[in-house]
Amino acid sequence: MYVRSVTARVLALATAWSALALVVIALVISALYAKSSERAFTDLLRAQLYNVINSITIGEDNSLAGNPQLGDLRFSQPETGWYWIVEPLGTFAATPLSSSSLGTSNIQVPSILNVPFNNRYERFYPATDAYGNHVLVAETEVVLDADGRAARFRVSGNLNVVQEDIQAFTRNLYIALVVFGVLSLVVNGLAILFGLRPLDEARRALEKVRRGEAERLEGQFPREVRSLTVEMNALIDSNRRIVERARMQVGNLAHSLKTPIAVLLNESRLLERSQGEVVRSQAEAMQGQVQSYLNRARIAAQRESLLARTEAEPVLERLVRVMRRLNPERSFELVVSPAGLSLAMEQQDVEETVGNLLENAARHATSTVWLSAHASEAPEGSEAGGRQWVEIVVEDDGPGLEPDEIKEALKRGRRLDESKPGTGLGLSIVGEITREYQGELQLSRGERGGLRARLTLPGLARETV
Repeated sequence: MYVRSVTARVLALATAWSALALVVIALVISALYAKSSERAFTDLLRAQLYNVINSITIGEDNSLAGNPQLGDLRFSQPETGWYWIVEPLGTFAATPLSSSSLGTSNIQVPSILNVPFNNRYERFYPATDAYGNHVLVAETEVVLDADGRAARFRVSGNLNVVQEDIQAFTRNLYIALVVFGVLSLVVNGLAILFGLRPLDEARRALEKVRRGEAERLEGQFPREVRSLTVEMNALIDSNRRIVERARMQVGNLAHSLKTPIAVLLNESRLLERSQGEVVRSQAEAMQGQVQSYLNRARIAAQRESLLARTEAEPVLERLVRVMRRLNPERSFELVVSPAGLSLAMEQQDVEETVGNLLENAARHATSTVWLSAHASEAPEGSEAGGRQWVEIVVEDDGPGLEPDEIKEALKRGRRLDESKPGTGLGLSIVGEITREYQGELQLSRGERGGLRARLTLPGLARETV
């Protein structure tokens, strides 16, 4: 699964690497300590072996004599696995000697072919004594006198001592590494969170710009992040200049076309009825097309701007006041919820879309027009991207439209009621502006019998964590 949070990703990688490193360290240290313990155990047996050799002589009666003192009580305690044994070799027929811990038992001697002597004429091999102890035996053969009489010397030690020592060390090592690992992860986590704090501050600063609370990324940022914030501020400034330039060009173009189209409309009244009607209809079509493409150009220039922000309630209240003055015989009701609802649109686009719907509703209403705005879900097929959406509903108590008439009403220039003034472009313009903002316009019959126009428009982006 792809992790979108940089903090979570760094923490996960640091945790995985630390855990892997600690496991490898534990295994390596355990292996090294085991080898060191086994080597020390072997050296101990060798030292004990030579202590026994130095303690044994041939007595006057040609017997083996001596009482090795190895300084370890385990050689005198039975069934401990710690033994020493001296056995005559060849024609030397003396009685063997052994430690009291061995008792009357013995340890099997492997063949020299299976376990050969090393260059020091020593050999070490594992064995099992009569009591079931696993022991390691150190063995050598020594000539005791000038007559060539020799003996085999063996010293054994219990391997459980080594294994218990290794297990105790490993257990303590694992406990220490787990404690160290947990503390390291906590420290690493705090260090990562502290180190990534500037990125979080930059994100919050960008969210302020996105919500319209600031015009630039503001704050003290470290050197690694400062270049990013500088580029972002440059991009915001460039975007603002593009929007302003587009607005200026749109205004200039509208101003330059306004007079010629007005002249054509005036001249059409002086022509004969048939010819004048053609010129007038074509001039009005030109006027609608120019306005439509001007709106598209302006919206395309500022649609992705981070600075587009319009408070819904003040704009809608102003539109309702204007409609009340223009239509004193109609009643207009407004509901906005929640307070502070904002649209990610230019104010004039909001005024044009809602104003056209209000004007249309007032034209066909019997007595009342209802206007409401509230938070909504994203329209079907759109990419929400964490954005809030706003639903604006305009409804009247007029005759309404049938489904087939609704399809016709959305077509550019179509007027279903020729007795009412208008160009037939209002709903088409509303639909085009809404689509440019990736919103949605729906017409249906309302609960009060009239037309219900539902606009779904982009609001301000929700702050993401």
